[in-house]
Amino acid sequence: MDGETVGAIWPFTVIYTGGINPLLWRPITGIGSFDLPSYDIEITPFLGTILDGKTHEFGFSVTNALDVWYIDANLHLWLDSESTKTEGKLLTRNTLPPLVSVVSDFKGLNGTFLTSASRSISSTGWVKSSHGNITTRSAQDFNYSNKMVMGNDGNLQIVIQIIDFIDTVYAKLPSSTYLIKSFKRFPLYIYADDLDQEDGSYVSLANITLGFYEERSKSTGVGFSMSSLKNLQNAQGYMLVVDDSVVSGLGSTQEAYNYDDSKFCYFRNVSSSNYTIIFDKVGNTCSKRRQSHLGFGFSRWWSTPSRSSI
Repeated sequence: MDGETVGAIWPFTVIYTGGINPLLWRPITGIGSFDLPSYDIEITPFLGTILDGKTHEFGFSVTNALDVWYIDANLHLWLDSESTKTEGKLLTRNTLPPLVSVVSDFKGLNGTFLTSASRSISSTGWVKSSHGNITTRSAQDFNYSNKMVMGNDGNLQIVIQIIDFIDTVYAKLPSSTYLIKSFKRFPLYIYADDLDQEDGSYVSLANITLGFYEERSKSTGVGFSMSSLKNLQNAQGYMLVVDDSVVSGLGSTQEAYNYDDSKFCYFRNVSSSNYTIIFDKVGNTCSKRRQSHLGFGFSRWWSTPSRSSI
């Protein structure tokens, strides 16, 4: 497809066991560390370009990041057994480059980085099928913000980061319409500080909040459905380090997971301290009134945009 960009992904920030503070993630591991989140890129509008009898390749690359990423993908195809030939055409394609802003203010080893980025990608195309002509529009909108504060001569690091990821797929059939929207928000807060002691040792402190939030809605000619997922982790830890060896420390993690699609619900609240589970509650009863966006005590700067903006 001559190097055309058909979609993009801004992935969730996965923290593996040992990350930031090795005492935090046992036995409650970081969100996604054992099951990496997967993402969808809609290529239906491009079928007319692909189905021209020529060979086409789909490629993936990582931009504006370190080259330590592992990428894998699956191509999902739906065959029309009632049609002898599938035809289509790309009608519109709008791929804007990322808008990136980086502002820094430093004095020596102490200072602040402010980074923001946004991007929008959309495409529209039609496909001729046994159900008639189907026009599909795919749209992706991304927003990223990151504030990093360095202090204590470089030993203190504070990170406040939010990733917003909005997917919309609209399909118009001769007799009905189909609309699916997905809003994802990935908030991250890190406080890490190393405090030097008089004997040459140091105390390492860490406080972390990591969240995975997704809300999906699906509208068809026969009904409407909605689901929400809220997964939040809070972790606190300290270590006393002598001659680069951890001689004592304590880590604790709390996680609240809530999935609700009005038909099936699952809730789990679990806490650990010093490698031991101290609290674990599981529920599967759907509440009559859906919880407000981003529960679990997210602060105001993690509030969800209004539904009209999704």
